[in-house]
Amino acid sequence: MKQIILTLATATILFACNSQSAQQEAIEAAKQETVDSINNVNAVKQQVIDSINTAKKARAAERSHAVSNNESTASNSEGTTTTTTKKKGWSHTAKGAVVGAGTGAVTGAILNKNDRLKGAAIGTVVGAGAGAGIGAIVDHAKKKKEANQ
Repeated sequence: MKQIILTLATATILFACNSQSAQQEAIEAAKQETVDSINNVNAVKQQVIDSINTAKKARAAERSHAVSNNESTASNSEGTTTTTTKKKGWSHTAKGAVVGAGTGAVTGAILNKNDRLKGAAIGTVVGAGAGAGIGAIVDHAKKKKEANQ
């Protein structure tokens, strides 16, 4: 009887260890699958980062090409060369002054019914000043944004 119980106990222990081994293998397989999944995600992340960096480099190359197309060189009497960048179009300050002057002239003429010419003149001055001020604020914000890039 002792031998039968000992045999059953030994068999139970062996089977129990065997099932734990199978569980351990399943756990290890799940761990490896998780690690592989994380590695795949990291590879995709790296591809995205690489494509963003490539796009940034291309944009920087385009900007430097555009700047070089807008630059003119001049030599002074000492033989040194200076490079200046041509600015295209109107500044926001100038645009604001013109739009403000026109709007102010129309508004001043409409509001001053007794002397429309005087109202238009006052409106032009006030509108040009306000438009130039707003345009200067926009220009400053744009320069600040470009400096941060």
